[in-house]
Amino acid sequence: MSAIGTDSTYADLRARTDGAPAGSSWGIFENPDRGTANFAGPQQVRDAAGLVERGAVFALDYPLGAFDPPMSRSRTAPTHTIVSAHAESRDDLLDGFYLQASSHLDGLRHRRVSGHGFYGGVPDDQIAEGTPSLGIQAWSQNPIVGRGLLLDLEGLHAERGHPLDHARGPALDAADLDAALTRQGCEIREGDLVLVHTGWAQWYLCASDEERDEVRAGRRSTGFAQSSELPQWLWDNKIALFATDTFAVEVLPVLPGSPFAESAPEDAGMMHQELIGKLGVPLGELWNLTALAEDSRRAHTWDALVTVKPLNFVGGVGSPCNATAVR
Repeated sequence: MSAIGTDSTYADLRARTDGAPAGSSWGIFENPDRGTANFAGPQQVRDAAGLVERGAVFALDYPLGAFDPPMSRSRTAPTHTIVSAHAESRDDLLDGFYLQASSHLDGLRHRRVSGHGFYGGVPDDQIAEGTPSLGIQAWSQNPIVGRGLLLDLEGLHAERGHPLDHARGPALDAADLDAALTRQGCEIREGDLVLVHTGWAQWYLCASDEERDEVRAGRRSTGFAQSSELPQWLWDNKIALFATDTFAVEVLPVLPGSPFAESAPEDAGMMHQELIGKLGVPLGELWNLTALAEDSRRAHTWDALVTVKPLNFVGGVGSPCNATAVR
């Protein structure tokens, strides 16, 4: 095949024989630390700025301690202590601050490609505390800004007559994204920041203790089925960022027969390796999309200017998303 570039299809990436993993975008971007965020360039920012008409602003993150108890067994909510050097001053101290415990962005250090290395072939010894390679600061020092497009899968499935039953943790298909586009009368543009509203996070926060205990014990969450269709959809549409209001973007437990069971055995065939380690997609999890979805339904407007500026934390694996939508 000819040399690959940003205009290559996912099928082209799957057919790579140049030493990079099949299905990867390694070596394509001039600034590899930003991954597919490179698709949201100056023109996308200018175009998205033109979407602001009403001055309505929507925060897209939940409080740091919102998910308590957490779905993850390790990512507990932080403990906040107010400290004082003297009677007239106050400062904050957070203990147990897991940066991916609430609404967050997974960075390109989050998942290594089994048998190959981190995104772009960055060697393991460069992925350490304080080193910059693939650190979350790449999306803070140069924030991800562009047209955010909300796809309302909760509304889609309700209209189809089978609302999403989050207690059961249903699997979503990449085809649902195209169905939502058709239902909403929208089209994808290169460099879009796609925000998928399923209602899962709000359901979890409002669920009873018994319901939360049950899904936590089973590590069960609504999300996208493990398949090659989702990475294909993201790459062929040149998506800059993909965020959902679910726990892991992909369905858990991993579906039997995952095509990644052999290539990603460490996590039972999860798709994170394909999305983060191979394609370089900024993945948003546990985002607060409820108010934006409600406004979208009322106004029949599904896009907005979206800004994403994670913590300027050199070498960070992930970060609170600090995301805002403006209409």
